[in-house]
Amino acid sequence: MFHKILVAIDTSEIGQHVFDEAVTLTKAVNGNLMLLHVLSPFDGTGYLNPVLLQPSSVYPTLHTEAVNKYMQQWEELKQERLNMLFSFVQKANKIGVQAEISQNLGDPGRTICEVANSWNADLILVGRRGRRGLSELFLGSVSNYVLHNASCSVLIVQGPVHNTTEGAEVCNTVSA
Repeated sequence: MFHKILVAIDTSEIGQHVFDEAVTLTKAVNGNLMLLHVLSPFDGTGYLNPVLLQPSSVYPTLHTEAVNKYMQQWEELKQERLNMLFSFVQKANKIGVQAEISQNLGDPGRTICEVANSWNADLILVGRRGRRGLSELFLGSVSNYVLHNASCSVLIVQGPVHNTTEGAEVCNTVSA
């Protein structure tokens, strides 16, 4: 049975749904819950853009100001995401589930697997955004990486699948 459940939480629309599933399962098995958020500057969804950090020999003070501004924004982002995790902990505690948190920096899929392994998790819950085709190819799939590289069981919580015009055209061709 699953006693140590790691849930990977992000700020996507499915994050709340993944959390709800994790809390329900953890309460049912009387398990331990860890909420994990991975900060990844390469993700591109709500993270800061380091383009302005390129060294400039023409205006060295401008570069220093850009670095300071970037670091300030990065600290604010980290605190914002910690606050998100703390709010999830409060929700879990209200229904009788004790939860701990971890916020890490790195590649999301790899970090989820590493934390699960070091925490000796029995189960990882991770959301799937429903990307298909080229968007999955170019943007990657954290859930796919975790599914194939985790050292424990993985439960993937499906998010809404957004139909593309590509898929609609195939359906129309088949039904015609």
